[in-house]
Amino acid sequence: MDDQSCCQPMETGERKLVYIPIIHTQADMGALGPSLERMKVSKLGRLGATRQAGLVAKMWDEIERVVENLPVVAGKVRVYQDGLPVCGNEQQIVSQLAAAGNRNHRLLLRLQARGAVLMGTESPELLVEEYQLLTSALASGLAGKAARAEARQKPLRDVLLERRDRYIAGRINTTLAGGETGILFLGMLHAANRYLDPGIRVVYPIRSPQDRRGEGR
Repeated sequence: MDDQSCCQPMETGERKLVYIPIIHTQADMGALGPSLERMKVSKLGRLGATRQAGLVAKMWDEIERVVENLPVVAGKVRVYQDGLPVCGNEQQIVSQLAAAGNRNHRLLLRLQARGAVLMGTESPELLVEEYQLLTSALASGLAGKAARAEARQKPLRDVLLERRDRYIAGRINTTLAGGETGILFLGMLHAANRYLDPGIRVVYPIRSPQDRRGEGR
């Protein structure tokens, strides 16, 4: 779907969600970033890791171009973000990550400056569960047991990802009002669109998210 389809005027009372699949960068990972980078280099080699980083940077160039061209009516656009908990400190989290060089969160601040409303998006408890799984996987990887740990954790990761998707969709379903547009930044393995209310019109200005369960929407 091209940029223009996202810019078409909404019908009165319509709810629209602009779905932006993203790839996480090392800056998203906080204190775990260096360990993840070492594992990536170990798996792909220095050259492979550098090439992958270049591809991710190009994708973010495209995301920024698309999002900067989206129309934003002050107070009528809500921004939902992968990994941003519903906690009361959303603004502080985004500002800190943006200051640390995170392109995703810098983009959130630019949308806010245009009048968009930042929304807590994820369950803090589920994010803690994911962090614990990730740290366990990192520990296994550094100990040379990455393959076995990955196979053991995959069912847990899949269940947790679905729980997160359901929570994210529920959050959008209950906070996005008629006549409003939501912009959702969500990792490419997610499939939160499966659980959105049927009355929400979803548009994909870049590409549809990968559906790990083999079903599209």
